[in-house]
Amino acid sequence: MGKRKSRAKPPPKKRMDKLDTVFTCPFCNHGSSVECKIEMKESYGEVKCGICQEMYSTTVTALTEPIDIYSEWIDECERVNNAEDDDSS
Repeated sequence: MGKRKSRAKPPPKKRMDKLDTVFTCPFCNHGSSVECKIEMKESYGEVKCGICQEMYSTTVTALTEPIDIYSEWIDECERVNNAEDDDSS
């Protein structure tokens, strides 16, 4: 006589952690002052500091996350700063 087979339990679902939508401003250095908004209908995303009112906007796709827009803003700031350093040398 054989044993009954027990049903295998499905693997637990992986939980995706939410990504941040509030960041630190690179200009005024206030923590949690930069908010990100994504408008999918108009295909643009915007980050704006609530303290110093600095703003950056870019086009977005369906895969764009708030951290992507913030990272593009930081990269653009570094690119502009490096270009100014090269001009002054």
